[in-house]
Amino acid sequence: QHLRHVEKDILIPKIMREKAKERCSEQVQDFTKCCKNSGVLMVVKCQKENSALKECLTAYYNDPAFYEECKMEYLKEREEFRKTGIPTKKRLQRVPTSM
Repeated sequence: QHLRHVEKDILIPKIMREKAKERCSEQVQDFTKCCKNSGVLMVVKCQKENSALKECLTAYYNDPAFYEECKMEYLKEREEFRKTGIPTKKRLQRVPTSM
């Protein structure tokens, strides 16, 4: 399938970032905790946590299989949108039962 520039360079990488953050949640939590505890000195004090987080995220960003997985997810969402006309966010929201 042909992908537009915005899909290849913006929309699919956005999905990749979200999924990578989920998969690197331990490193994200460690870095967040360090930043909260360090205040202004976080740049100096949290280098180890920052490096671990970057390493984890970069491993996913550079993985062609992970890119394909995210691309397929995007294409599935796009196909569903084209069928229904309802964006994913609205489909996932609960519809009130009493109107």
